[in-house]
Amino acid sequence: MTDDRYQPPPPVPGALRLHLNEHTGGCSPAVLDAVRRVTTEHAAYYPNYEPLLQDLAAYLGTDASTIAITNGLDEGLLSTVVAAFRPDASSPGIPEAIVVPPAFEMYAIQTRAVGGRVISVPAREHFEFPIDEVLQAVTARTRLVFLTNPNNPTGLLIPRETIRRLARDVPARVTVVLDEAYYEFSGETFLPDLPAHANVVIGRTFAKAHGLAGMRAGCLIGHPERLEPIRNVIPTFNVSVLTAAGWRAALADRAYLAAYQRQVAESKALVYAFCERMKLEYWKSAGNFVLVRTGGDVPALVTGLADRGVLIKDRSSEHGCEGCVRLTAGVVEHTRQALTAMEEILCAAR
Repeated sequence: MTDDRYQPPPPVPGALRLHLNEHTGGCSPAVLDAVRRVTTEHAAYYPNYEPLLQDLAAYLGTDASTIAITNGLDEGLLSTVVAAFRPDASSPGIPEAIVVPPAFEMYAIQTRAVGGRVISVPAREHFEFPIDEVLQAVTARTRLVFLTNPNNPTGLLIPRETIRRLARDVPARVTVVLDEAYYEFSGETFLPDLPAHANVVIGRTFAKAHGLAGMRAGCLIGHPERLEPIRNVIPTFNVSVLTAAGWRAALADRAYLAAYQRQVAESKALVYAFCERMKLEYWKSAGNFVLVRTGGDVPALVTGLADRGVLIKDRSSEHGCEGCVRLTAGVVEHTRQALTAMEEILCAAR
Protein backbone atom coordinates (compact mmCIF):
# COMPACT_ATOMS: atom_id res chain seq x y z
CA MET A 1 0.00 0.00 0.00
CA THR A 2 1.28 3.46 -0.89
CA ASP A 3 0.49 6.51 1.22
CA ASP A 4 -2.08 7.75 -1.29
CA ARG A 5 -3.89 4.67 -2.53
CA TYR A 6 -5.29 1.53 -0.94
CA GLN A 7 -3.94 -1.54 -2.67
CA PRO A 8 -6.31 -4.50 -2.19
CA PRO A 9 -4.46 -7.76 -1.52
CA PRO A 10 -4.10 -9.94 -4.62
CA PRO A 11 -6.78 -12.60 -4.99
CA VAL A 12 -5.83 -16.15 -4.09
CA PRO A 13 -8.49 -18.44 -5.61
CA GLY A 14 -9.80 -21.02 -3.17
CA ALA A 15 -7.97 -19.57 -0.15
CA LEU A 16 -9.63 -19.04 3.23
CA ARG A 17 -9.99 -15.25 3.51
CA LEU A 18 -9.26 -14.28 7.10
CA HIS A 19 -7.43 -11.06 6.22
CA LEU A 20 -10.28 -8.60 5.53
CA ASN A 21 -12.72 -9.34 8.38
CA GLU A 22 -15.35 -10.54 5.93
CA HIS A 23 -18.18 -12.95 6.77
CA THR A 24 -16.58 -16.11 5.40
CA GLY A 25 -19.83 -18.02 5.84
CA GLY A 26 -21.55 -15.81 3.26
CA CYS A 27 -24.72 -13.76 3.50
CA SER A 28 -28.13 -15.03 4.50
CA PRO A 29 -29.77 -17.16 1.76
CA ALA A 30 -32.70 -14.74 2.05
CA VAL A 31 -30.50 -12.06 0.46
CA LEU A 32 -30.16 -13.94 -2.82
CA ASP A 33 -33.83 -14.90 -2.75
CA ALA A 34 -34.69 -11.19 -2.55
CA VAL A 35 -32.31 -10.33 -5.38
CA ARG A 36 -33.90 -12.98 -7.58
CA ARG A 37 -37.29 -11.31 -7.07
CA VAL A 38 -36.08 -8.04 -8.60
CA THR A 39 -38.02 -7.54 -11.83
CA THR A 40 -36.96 -6.15 -15.18
CA GLU A 41 -38.95 -3.01 -14.38
CA HIS A 42 -37.16 -2.60 -11.04
CA ALA A 43 -33.84 -2.80 -12.84
CA ALA A 44 -34.93 -0.26 -15.45
CA TYR A 45 -36.15 2.42 -13.02
CA TYR A 46 -34.21 4.57 -10.57
CA PRO A 47 -34.44 3.13 -7.06
CA ASN A 48 -36.91 4.15 -4.37
CA TYR A 49 -34.97 3.99 -1.10
CA GLU A 50 -37.87 4.74 1.25
CA PRO A 51 -38.57 1.07 2.19
CA LEU A 52 -34.86 0.49 2.87
CA LEU A 53 -34.66 3.68 4.95
CA GLN A 54 -37.61 2.57 7.06
CA ASP A 55 -36.08 -0.87 7.62
CA LEU A 56 -32.75 0.71 8.56
CA ALA A 57 -34.45 3.07 10.98
CA ALA A 58 -36.18 0.13 12.67
CA TYR A 59 -32.95 -1.89 12.82
CA LEU A 60 -30.91 1.02 14.19
CA GLY A 61 -33.60 2.31 16.52
CA THR A 62 -33.53 5.83 15.13
CA ASP A 63 -35.48 8.12 12.79
CA ALA A 64 -35.04 7.86 9.04
CA SER A 65 -34.17 11.58 8.92
CA THR A 66 -30.92 10.80 10.75
CA ILE A 67 -29.73 8.21 8.19
CA ALA A 68 -27.83 8.63 4.92
CA ILE A 69 -27.54 5.47 2.81
CA THR A 70 -24.09 4.93 1.31
CA ASN A 71 -22.45 2.59 -1.18
CA GLY A 72 -20.44 0.85 1.49
CA LEU A 73 -19.12 2.78 4.46
CA ASP A 74 -16.11 3.87 2.35
CA GLU A 75 -18.40 6.15 0.33
CA GLY A 76 -19.82 7.57 3.54
CA LEU A 77 -16.36 8.34 4.91
CA LEU A 78 -15.20 9.94 1.66
CA SER A 79 -18.37 12.02 1.37
CA THR A 80 -17.85 13.23 4.93
CA VAL A 81 -14.29 14.29 4.15
CA VAL A 82 -15.32 16.14 0.98
CA ALA A 83 -18.14 17.96 2.77
CA ALA A 84 -15.95 18.91 5.75
CA PHE A 85 -13.06 20.16 3.61
CA ARG A 86 -15.03 22.71 1.60
CA PRO A 87 -13.67 26.28 1.92
CA ASP A 88 -14.59 27.79 5.28
CA ALA A 89 -13.65 31.32 6.28
CA SER A 90 -13.78 30.35 9.96
CA SER A 91 -11.22 27.57 9.40
CA PRO A 92 -8.66 28.91 6.90
CA GLY A 93 -5.69 27.11 5.38
CA ILE A 94 -5.23 23.46 4.45
CA PRO A 95 -7.95 21.47 6.26
CA GLU A 96 -6.80 18.88 8.77
CA ALA A 97 -8.14 15.54 9.98
CA ILE A 98 -6.89 13.89 13.15
CA VAL A 99 -6.24 10.14 13.00
CA VAL A 100 -5.18 7.94 15.93
CA PRO A 101 -2.96 5.09 14.68
CA PRO A 102 -3.15 2.20 14.51
CA ALA A 103 -6.25 2.89 12.45
CA PHE A 104 -8.21 1.97 9.33
CA GLU A 105 -6.06 3.04 6.37
CA MET A 106 -8.85 4.79 4.47
CA TYR A 107 -9.07 7.72 6.90
CA ALA A 108 -5.62 8.99 5.93
CA ILE A 109 -5.91 7.98 2.27
CA GLN A 110 -9.20 9.83 1.76
CA THR A 111 -8.01 12.89 3.67
CA ARG A 112 -4.97 13.24 1.41
CA ALA A 113 -7.02 12.43 -1.69
CA VAL A 114 -9.01 15.65 -1.33
CA GLY A 115 -6.02 17.81 -0.45
CA GLY A 116 -6.19 17.68 3.34
CA ARG A 117 -3.47 17.14 5.91
CA VAL A 118 -3.41 14.12 8.20
CA ILE A 119 -2.51 14.89 11.81
CA SER A 120 -1.38 11.65 13.40
CA VAL A 121 -1.80 11.31 17.16
CA PRO A 122 -0.56 7.80 18.05
CA ALA A 123 -2.24 5.69 20.69
CA ARG A 124 -0.51 5.49 24.05
CA GLU A 125 1.19 2.40 25.42
CA HIS A 126 -1.07 -0.67 25.38
CA PHE A 127 -3.21 1.16 22.78
CA GLU A 128 -4.82 3.47 25.33
CA PHE A 129 -6.76 6.23 23.59
CA PRO A 130 -4.80 9.52 23.81
CA ILE A 131 -7.65 11.88 24.59
CA ASP A 132 -5.51 14.73 25.97
CA GLU A 133 -3.11 14.55 23.03
CA VAL A 134 -5.98 14.55 20.51
CA LEU A 135 -7.52 17.65 22.06
CA GLN A 136 -4.12 19.37 22.08
CA ALA A 137 -3.74 18.60 18.35
CA VAL A 138 -6.93 20.48 17.41
CA THR A 139 -6.20 23.73 15.56
CA ALA A 140 -8.18 26.32 13.64
CA ARG A 141 -7.72 24.07 10.58
CA THR A 142 -9.13 20.91 12.16
CA ARG A 143 -12.29 19.75 10.41
CA LEU A 144 -12.51 16.06 11.33
CA VAL A 145 -11.48 13.63 14.07
CA PHE A 146 -11.64 9.95 13.06
CA LEU A 147 -12.40 7.32 15.70
CA THR A 148 -13.05 3.59 15.33
CA ASN A 149 -14.99 1.82 18.05
CA PRO A 150 -13.98 -0.93 18.43
CA ASN A 151 -10.62 -0.15 16.93
CA ASN A 152 -9.28 -1.92 13.88
CA PRO A 153 -6.82 -3.68 14.23
CA THR A 154 -6.75 -3.93 18.05
CA GLY A 155 -10.42 -4.68 18.71
CA LEU A 156 -10.32 -2.40 21.76
CA LEU A 157 -13.15 -0.05 22.73
CA ILE A 158 -12.90 3.66 23.49
CA PRO A 159 -14.70 4.43 26.75
CA ARG A 160 -17.99 6.19 26.07
CA GLU A 161 -17.14 9.03 28.46
CA THR A 162 -13.96 9.64 26.46
CA ILE A 163 -16.01 10.03 23.27
CA ARG A 164 -18.40 12.36 25.06
CA ARG A 165 -15.51 14.50 26.31
CA LEU A 166 -13.98 14.70 22.84
CA ALA A 167 -17.28 15.67 21.21
CA ARG A 168 -17.92 18.24 23.92
CA ASP A 169 -14.45 19.83 23.93
CA VAL A 170 -13.68 20.18 20.21
CA PRO A 171 -15.01 23.30 18.41
CA ALA A 172 -18.59 22.89 17.13
CA ARG A 173 -17.40 23.07 13.50
CA VAL A 174 -15.33 19.87 13.96
CA THR A 175 -17.09 16.65 13.01
CA VAL A 176 -16.22 13.59 15.09
CA VAL A 177 -16.51 10.60 12.76
CA LEU A 178 -17.24 7.51 14.85
CA ASP A 179 -16.76 4.36 12.80
CA GLU A 180 -18.85 1.58 14.35
CA ALA A 181 -18.19 -0.98 11.62
CA TYR A 182 -18.03 -3.80 14.19
CA TYR A 183 -21.01 -2.79 16.33
CA GLU A 184 -22.81 -6.11 15.86
CA PHE A 185 -19.96 -7.84 17.71
CA SER A 186 -19.26 -5.24 20.39
CA GLY A 187 -22.83 -4.23 21.24
CA GLU A 188 -21.46 -0.77 22.05
CA THR A 189 -22.89 2.23 20.22
CA PHE A 190 -22.95 5.99 20.67
CA LEU A 191 -26.38 6.27 19.07
CA PRO A 192 -28.24 7.08 22.32
CA ASP A 193 -25.82 9.99 22.86
CA LEU A 194 -26.30 11.59 19.43
CA PRO A 195 -29.09 13.99 20.48
CA ALA A 196 -26.68 15.60 22.98
CA HIS A 197 -23.71 15.62 20.57
CA ALA A 198 -24.78 17.04 17.21
CA ASN A 199 -21.18 17.13 15.91
CA VAL A 200 -20.84 13.32 15.95
CA VAL A 201 -21.54 11.27 12.81
CA ILE A 202 -21.65 7.49 13.20
CA GLY A 203 -20.67 5.17 10.36
CA ARG A 204 -22.01 1.63 9.98
CA THR A 205 -21.30 -1.12 7.48
CA PHE A 206 -23.28 -4.24 6.73
CA ALA A 207 -20.24 -5.99 5.24
CA LYS A 208 -18.97 -7.61 8.43
CA ALA A 209 -21.84 -9.16 10.36
CA HIS A 210 -24.40 -9.38 7.53
CA GLY A 211 -22.04 -10.64 4.83
CA LEU A 212 -22.76 -7.84 2.33
CA ALA A 213 -19.19 -6.71 1.57
CA GLY A 214 -19.66 -7.48 -2.12
CA MET A 215 -23.00 -5.68 -2.26
CA ARG A 216 -21.56 -2.43 -0.77
CA ALA A 217 -24.04 -1.56 1.97
CA GLY A 218 -23.33 1.17 4.52
CA CYS A 219 -24.82 4.22 6.15
CA LEU A 220 -24.13 7.34 8.18
CA ILE A 221 -26.19 8.34 11.20
CA GLY A 222 -26.22 11.84 12.62
CA HIS A 223 -28.13 15.02 13.30
CA PRO A 224 -29.98 16.03 10.07
CA GLU A 225 -28.24 19.42 9.94
CA ARG A 226 -24.80 17.79 10.25
CA LEU A 227 -25.71 15.25 7.57
CA GLU A 228 -27.10 17.80 5.09
CA PRO A 229 -23.76 18.92 3.56
CA ILE A 230 -22.71 15.27 3.38
CA ARG A 231 -25.94 14.32 1.59
CA ASN A 232 -25.08 16.99 -1.00
CA VAL A 233 -21.92 15.03 -1.82
CA ILE A 234 -23.41 11.51 -1.91
CA PRO A 235 -24.72 10.63 -5.40
CA THR A 236 -28.51 10.65 -5.58
CA PHE A 237 -28.89 7.04 -6.75
CA ASN A 238 -25.77 5.53 -5.19
CA VAL A 239 -27.08 2.07 -4.24
CA SER A 240 -28.42 -0.37 -6.82
CA VAL A 241 -31.88 -1.94 -6.65
CA LEU A 242 -30.17 -5.32 -6.23
CA THR A 243 -28.26 -4.12 -3.19
CA ALA A 244 -31.35 -2.46 -1.71
CA ALA A 245 -33.39 -5.65 -2.08
CA GLY A 246 -30.70 -7.88 -0.62
CA TRP A 247 -29.94 -5.42 2.17
CA ARG A 248 -33.56 -5.38 3.35
CA ALA A 249 -33.59 -9.18 3.43
CA ALA A 250 -30.38 -9.26 5.46
CA LEU A 251 -31.82 -6.83 8.01
CA ALA A 252 -34.93 -9.00 8.36
CA ASP A 253 -33.04 -12.24 8.99
CA ARG A 254 -32.14 -11.66 12.64
CA ALA A 255 -31.72 -15.40 13.27
CA TYR A 256 -28.93 -15.63 10.70
CA LEU A 257 -27.16 -12.65 12.25
CA ALA A 258 -27.47 -14.10 15.77
CA ALA A 259 -26.06 -17.45 14.64
CA TYR A 260 -23.00 -15.73 13.19
CA GLN A 261 -22.52 -13.63 16.31
CA ARG A 262 -22.41 -16.86 18.35
CA GLN A 263 -19.80 -18.32 16.01
CA VAL A 264 -17.67 -15.18 16.31
CA ALA A 265 -17.75 -15.39 20.10
CA GLU A 266 -16.75 -19.07 20.01
CA SER A 267 -14.01 -18.41 17.46
CA LYS A 268 -12.48 -15.62 19.54
CA ALA A 269 -12.43 -17.93 22.56
CA LEU A 270 -10.56 -20.51 20.46
CA VAL A 271 -8.00 -17.89 19.38
CA TYR A 272 -7.48 -16.71 22.97
CA ALA A 273 -6.96 -20.29 24.19
CA PHE A 274 -4.53 -20.93 21.33
CA CYS A 275 -2.52 -17.82 22.18
CA GLU A 276 -2.33 -18.72 25.85
CA ARG A 277 -1.19 -22.25 25.05
CA MET A 278 1.40 -20.96 22.57
CA LYS A 279 2.43 -18.12 24.94
CA LEU A 280 1.56 -15.40 22.42
CA GLU A 281 0.44 -11.90 23.37
CA TYR A 282 -3.07 -10.99 22.17
CA TRP A 283 -5.81 -8.45 22.81
CA LYS A 284 -9.37 -9.43 23.68
CA SER A 285 -11.41 -8.05 20.83
CA ALA A 286 -14.83 -6.46 20.56
CA GLY A 287 -14.78 -7.14 16.79
CA ASN A 288 -14.82 -10.26 14.63
CA PHE A 289 -11.02 -10.46 14.58
CA VAL A 290 -8.07 -10.78 16.96
CA LEU A 291 -4.69 -9.03 16.94
CA VAL A 292 -1.91 -11.44 17.91
CA ARG A 293 1.77 -10.70 18.51
CA THR A 294 3.47 -13.73 17.03
CA GLY A 295 6.89 -12.07 16.95
CA GLY A 296 9.61 -13.49 14.75
CA ASP A 297 9.36 -13.24 10.99
CA VAL A 298 5.79 -12.08 10.44
CA PRO A 299 6.01 -11.95 6.61
CA ALA A 300 7.25 -15.55 6.63
CA LEU A 301 4.29 -16.59 8.78
CA VAL A 302 1.81 -14.80 6.51
CA THR A 303 3.41 -16.33 3.41
CA GLY A 304 3.52 -19.78 5.00
CA LEU A 305 -0.17 -19.60 5.82
CA ALA A 306 -0.99 -18.39 2.31
CA ASP A 307 0.89 -21.42 0.94
CA ARG A 308 -1.45 -23.52 3.08
CA GLY A 309 -4.49 -21.70 1.72
CA VAL A 310 -5.11 -19.37 4.71
CA LEU A 311 -4.90 -15.58 4.36
CA ILE A 312 -4.32 -13.35 7.40
CA LYS A 313 -3.25 -9.70 7.71
CA ASP A 314 0.29 -8.53 8.51
CA ARG A 315 -0.12 -5.48 10.78
CA SER A 316 3.49 -5.48 12.03
CA SER A 317 4.42 -2.15 10.40
CA GLU A 318 1.74 -0.15 12.25
CA HIS A 319 2.14 1.86 15.43
CA GLY A 320 2.32 -0.43 18.46
CA CYS A 321 1.76 -3.55 16.34
CA GLU A 322 5.35 -4.71 15.89
CA GLY A 323 5.37 -8.48 15.34
CA CYS A 324 1.57 -8.62 15.02
CA VAL A 325 -0.90 -10.28 12.69
CA ARG A 326 -4.67 -9.93 12.60
CA LEU A 327 -6.98 -12.78 11.72
CA THR A 328 -10.73 -12.87 11.28
CA ALA A 329 -12.47 -14.94 13.96
CA GLY A 330 -15.78 -15.83 12.39
CA VAL A 331 -16.93 -19.26 11.24
CA VAL A 332 -15.64 -21.74 13.85
CA GLU A 333 -14.55 -24.34 11.29
CA HIS A 334 -12.44 -21.71 9.51
CA THR A 335 -10.87 -20.55 12.77
CA ARG A 336 -9.84 -24.10 13.65
CA GLN A 337 -8.30 -24.53 10.21
CA ALA A 338 -6.29 -21.33 10.56
CA LEU A 339 -5.05 -22.11 14.07
CA THR A 340 -3.93 -25.60 13.06
CA ALA A 341 -1.88 -24.13 10.21
CA MET A 342 -0.47 -21.38 12.44
CA GLU A 343 0.65 -23.89 15.05
CA GLU A 344 2.46 -25.96 12.44
CA ILE A 345 4.41 -22.95 11.21
CA LEU A 346 5.15 -21.42 14.60
CA CYS A 347 6.28 -24.71 16.14
CA ALA A 348 8.54 -25.42 13.17
CA ALA A 349 10.18 -22.00 13.63
CA ARG A 350 10.92 -22.52 17.34
